[in-house]
Amino acid sequence: MLNYIWAGLIIVSLVFALASDIGDVVNDPYRNGQPLAVTLEFDRPYDADAPRQPVRLLIDSTAFRQAYGVDGTPQASYDATLRQSDDATELVLADAEAELPAPLDVIRGATNPRDQILQGTLSDLRLAPAASPPGTPTASGARATAALTFAPVRFVKLGAITTAAIDFAEVAVTIALGLIGVLVLFLGLSKIAEDAGIILALVKVVRPVLGPLFPEIPRDHPAMGMIALNLAANVFGLGNAATPFGVKAMEELQTLNPEPDTATNSMVMLLALNTASVQLIPPITLIAILGVETNNVYFPILFTTMGSLIVAILAAKGFGRLRRYRATDPLRHGPVATPEA
Repeated sequence: MLNYIWAGLIIVSLVFALASDIGDVVNDPYRNGQPLAVTLEFDRPYDADAPRQPVRLLIDSTAFRQAYGVDGTPQASYDATLRQSDDATELVLADAEAELPAPLDVIRGATNPRDQILQGTLSDLRLAPAASPPGTPTASGARATAALTFAPVRFVKLGAITTAAIDFAEVAVTIALGLIGVLVLFLGLSKIAEDAGIILALVKVVRPVLGPLFPEIPRDHPAMGMIALNLAANVFGLGNAATPFGVKAMEELQTLNPEPDTATNSMVMLLALNTASVQLIPPITLIAILGVETNNVYFPILFTTMGSLIVAILAAKGFGRLRRYRATDPLRHGPVATPEA
């Protein structure tokens, strides 16, 4: 069911993005192909043969608002580079941190999403007296007026969705590969502990505490030991270790489940406890960020995790008692017989 929900959300988002992009094509808010009148200020006299020259880009606010029909106001000037070749004269604004008003910020992100470079082609370059306002000397070697034309921008939102999907797919693969080593290590340790009888000994220790929360688990069943290891890893802030123990605990609980497509109350309780994120020691990431300041948030973390734990237990137990959920409980006819029972 969850897969269908995600697929539906993706389809709806694509439909809305396509409708919005079609509206942009009709209304042309980016003024594709239409030049913007700009002024260039040179620190040195303009050299028509130089392949690169540093310049300052000046955009008149009134002309900008009239050209794009927006209320945004550009900065007084932007540091840029004038690139000249036999084919074209280009202006490059390479500062990714420069604050650009809409729609220039959208044009920058759509035409150069990786480098965040605003780039356009210059035409009708004309030198002007180096005075601003007229009669007042400037530090510039020269000024020039020109028409700046940007690359066409279309289907921005569809492109953004596609880029985000590819980026997050890459992140997912990176995370998955990083977890393989952790999963192999701790699942191997859990298997060794199970064969050595350590898990059985742990079950006998934690049974009085966890038994009331998981009454469906038979006595001395290894699922209880895996649950204890999973919760212990969470309590001590070892998130990477908690994941393989939680996976192994779910596998053990599935051996007690007669219906493979429906979770038992014990599975729901385990998931609720993990969602509550029971922690007594702050996570390593928070310690790395705050350092010694982590001590200032220790008690808020403690109170929050205790509150979330209580809510999780009450919610799991409460929903399990509702008639609607009892009717779909895989163990409503009694526990599954196991060799350990």
